[in-house]
Amino acid sequence: MLKSKIRKFSLAVMVTAGLTGLQITAALAQASSPSEIEGVWETEEGNFKFEVFDAGGSFAARVIYGDRLMETDGKTFKKDTHNPDPKLRSRSLEGITFLTDLKWDPQDRRWEDGNFYDGSSGRTYSGRASMRDGALELRGYAGTPLLGRTMVLYRVQ
Repeated sequence: MLKSKIRKFSLAVMVTAGLTGLQITAALAQASSPSEIEGVWETEEGNFKFEVFDAGGSFAARVIYGDRLMETDGKTFKKDTHNPDPKLRSRSLEGITFLTDLKWDPQDRRWEDGNFYDGSSGRTYSGRASMRDGALELRGYAGTPLLGRTMVLYRVQ
């Protein structure tokens, strides 16, 4: 009976140690500094490309390319016709700042409280970003992050 209890306790310790090791590994894969997000990022398929820059206290991003943002010729950017502000509906989507107010959270080691503007629909979503194994994971959501969508991007420059 005592051997059985010792065996169960040892198994529980090994499982806990293994889980703790996994958590440490995941934490090490996260971003190490706020500026790590800066640069040019692109989806693996190449259908979306943008540049993240320091916006003075937060980070923002501007569009370089987006297949959903292009006219049928594949070269000309569409107009921002879905924008809720009628004054902006005639502007080109080329180079627009679509991501704003993304702030570094040192405790969670990710960027939070951002706003994503989707030029193809005219909608704005909440968002956050994190690094995992050198990839940038952008999560846009309405309401709660659980109901969002994550886009994985890779550094170009």
